Amino acid sequence: MPAFPAAADASTRNTRLRANLRHATHTIRAKRATAVAELDDWSSLRAAGAAIKDRTLRHLDHYLEQLESAVTAAGGHVHWAADADEANRIVTELVQATGEREVVKVKSMATQEIGLNGALATAGITAYETDLAELIVQLGDDLPSHILVPAIHRNRGEIRDIFAEKMAQWGRPAPERLTDAPADLAEAARLHLREKFLNAKVGISGANFMIAETGTLVVVESEGNGRMCLTLPETLISVVGIEKIVPTFQDLEVFLQVLPRSSTAERMNPYTSTWTGTTDADGPRTFHLVLLDNGRTDTLADTVGRQALRCIRCSACLNVCPVYERAGGHAYGSAYPGPIGAILTPQLRGVQSELDASLPYASSLCGACYEVCPVAIDIPEILVHLRERVVEGGPVSVSGTRTVIKPAKGHAAERAAMRAARWALDHPRVLRTGQRLASRTRRFHPRRLPGPGRAWSDTRELPKVPEESFRDWWRRTRGESGTEGRKTT
Repeated sequence: MPAFPAAADASTRNTRLRANLRHATHTIRAKRATAVAELDDWSSLRAAGAAIKDRTLRHLDHYLEQLESAVTAAGGHVHWAADADEANRIVTELVQATGEREVVKVKSMATQEIGLNGALATAGITAYETDLAELIVQLGDDLPSHILVPAIHRNRGEIRDIFAEKMAQWGRPAPERLTDAPADLAEAARLHLREKFLNAKVGISGANFMIAETGTLVVVESEGNGRMCLTLPETLISVVGIEKIVPTFQDLEVFLQVLPRSSTAERMNPYTSTWTGTTDADGPRTFHLVLLDNGRTDTLADTVGRQALRCIRCSACLNVCPVYERAGGHAYGSAYPGPIGAILTPQLRGVQSELDASLPYASSLCGACYEVCPVAIDIPEILVHLRERVVEGGPVSVSGTRTVIKPAKGHAAERAAMRAARWALDHPRVLRTGQRLASRTRRFHPRRLPGPGRAWSDTRELPKVPEESFRDWWRRTRGESGTEGRKTT
């Protein structure tokens, strides 16, 4: 993937994409605002969610060990994966041990993050996505572009064409003369997926939450496909990031109020599935939990950036972001697009690549993302923090080891400009001389900056320099001491 500016330059020229995104995001955020306004204690719930997450992250080692004990006691098996490669290897070996070559999947950001479908395909195992939007993406040989609605960049006509052309290659074909009516598209998907549900012996999921005290996992969804994958297969494998843990069932109550309102604008999720280990009477006979680190411990070591681990994947920040609305999710080059992806991906993967170093700049810093976040993640603060890391380098945690990274390439001019500005601001006489010089040479100022500054002025107008500086105006109107000429009212 190219850096975000190059990818966004291409995607913003796609008028159909921009129209699809504009319609979808505006609709979702308007409905969300209505749902949130129904709760008089929304701000208190938001603060409670942030406090629960922060407390859990401070004692994450304790709660993870408690979770492992509870899952094991309930008949489950717990595996620890330090990175994506280890997680993929564990899941692949677990599926191979069953002798199966097909699995059904619940929508999962963690498995997208590690590229699980590709790893399984390499081992000769086919993974079938069962979430409607994920199914659209898979059939279209596409990539997700939104956390909640992965196919948000597709309209109904495009979806109909994908179903008609590709569905037969993956199983039951689409009905003849399929229309783009939502009911017809949903029925085609239901018939196609029903065969997968009834035949699958292995299911793979993530989890929205894990409860440490009981070893219970929770998946919330709107379609029922998750319930099918979690209950019908004989073997269930769940890949979950270590930050998804909450201490008690009482803590879960807070998130089951804020998550549906912030994501789907519903008062509660249509399907909330919970399971604890295994039982002979119902559900899978074998349950495996793969706890995924993949950069999360390194993120936890950053006292500013660790806020990102509060995220409950509601996608509210995407729906209000002016940058995401215009550029789309693919430009971020990650399973996590939008504002949350701009702060989470560079922490999970580092800022060494050109793409990851560009993500903290994929924002206008307007603050709308912070205002809607149900767990009060100060995304603008983290963006500025990560921009400093990109430009200046410095100490970070990499695979659990404290390391000093070098500044990213291409920021030498920026560093020089900022250091020069700092020096000038520390020397009032130099600053005053520079201001006067800028005012007296106004006629000769270019409309665009030369050299490295051209990228900035290509998309912005240079501010006009006033005829005199504020300091000179103050002296002229108020006197040198600041008291002469003061008007009274």
